[in-house]
Order: sequence, then C-alpha cells, then structure tokens
Amino acid sequence: MNLPFKDVLDRAHPIHKLFTREHVVPLAVYLALLTSLLIVIWLALAGLASDYAEYAAATDILDQLEGRKPATGLAYGAGKSGSPFLEGRTVTIAGAALQHRVDAAVNEAGGNVLSSQVDLQGSDTRQGYVRLSANLEIDQSNLQQLLYELETGMPFLFIDQLVVQMPQSAGRFDTGSETPRMRVQIDVSGQWQVSK
Repeated sequence: MNLPFKDVLDRAHPIHKLFTREHVVPLAVYLALLTSLLIVIWLALAGLASDYAEYAAATDILDQLEGRKPATGLAYGAGKSGSPFLEGRTVTIAGAALQHRVDAAVNEAGGNVLSSQVDLQGSDTRQGYVRLSANLEIDQSNLQQLLYELETGMPFLFIDQLVVQMPQSAGRFDTGSETPRMRVQIDVSGQWQVSK
C-alpha cells in the first residue's frame, strides 16, 4: 500500500505536525502567553526583592536606634554620641532633660531663652513623646545653626512648629551698632524611654 508523501512525512516527524498552518496560530498564542507569564513572574520577584531590601534597611535603622546594633557608615546624626531617646525614670525627668537640651542648644547658638513650657499632659505623652514650647531671641545668622543642632544632635528631637517674628526697627535709617534680634517661638518634641 502506497501512502501519499505527506502522510509519510507526518508519521516520520511528529514535530512537523505542529508547524502546519492549522497549528501555527495556537502555537503563537501559547508562546505569547508563556512569555507574558514569565514577564509577570519576573516583575513580581523584582518587586519582592525591592520590598525586602526596604524592609532590611528599615530593620537596620531600627536596630541602630534601639542600640542593638552599632551605627555603620555616615548615617543621619553620625558622629553624635548618646542615646537617641530622652531618658528618665519619669516623664517629668524626661521633660527636664528636654528643656536642658534645648536651653543648651540655644545658648550655644548665641540666643536667649525667654520662656519655656514642657507639655506633660498632651496626647503625644501617651505615645511616649514629650513636647516643649519655648520663646527665645536669637540673631538671624544663628537661627540655622540652632535648628541644625536641635535636629541632628542626641537625643533625636523633632521640630513640630517654628514661628519667627522679625524685629521692628525704630527707624529705617537707624545706624545703631546692635542689630535687633528675632523673636522665635519653637515647639520641639522627643521620644521618651525609661532609663534602666
């Protein structure tokens, strides 16, 4: 029995059956779906790797802040020693430590503290934060130094509010040797940790 040449070719090479006209379209669709599935898997794995890198960096920073791991490299506040938290057995002692820290920074910047008040009853206190409001006088050129010292020193402090009032001169052509100082109202907070 003589078979036609096409049937002999089909039986001899089963892969050849896939490349006939009726099988090319489904094969192309299958390859496109397989390629898109591989792209989706690759994007998902890249996203997971990125998320894990962010998680590892955040864990590293948290370990450094809590003192479980020494700081490495040049991080925020690098070169500053001490605890990143306000320490004290009670919140009142932590408030006094905050007031002392702010007073020292203002004096170092050449300013004068006119008044200050520690808030021990606010909603932030329940979350472990102590807040201080201070009114001070300082030269315009020293204000940036004060803000830098407060935000980069130890313990970590956060400037919640800053209100600056420029001095009003007596006259436009006043040639007095002393320049009037700015009045600044600043709210600073820090996190309290019970000292051991």
